[in-house]
Amino acid sequence: MNALGFALQAGGGSIFGKFGGIPLLLLMFVAMYFLLIAPNQRKQKTWAAMLAALKPGDRVTTNGGIRGVIVSVKDDLLVVRTAPDGVKLEFVKSAVAAVTTEEDNSKA
Repeated sequence: MNALGFALQAGGGSIFGKFGGIPLLLLMFVAMYFLLIAPNQRKQKTWAAMLAALKPGDRVTTNGGIRGVIVSVKDDLLVVRTAPDGVKLEFVKSAVAAVTTEEDNSKA
């Protein structure tokens, strides 16, 4: 056995003392919550609020990259008119990635 092994045995057998790695494990869980889980929950809440606020006339971009103007909104469905031919497509609300406002268009 090496010198570190003897030191650990003489000092109680653990670097972290009586409780072992429990405080370190709890600290890691708290850090993971604030770094990964909480920001994802905030993002999901803002996305759900955006979907709830969709109305006819809004310009949207879908997850597939299709851009258009909402013609009608039903329970879970949107009818979107695309340019330049005015083709109407039906999408599920969850397929909307972003709502493009008029301010966004004027900057381009």
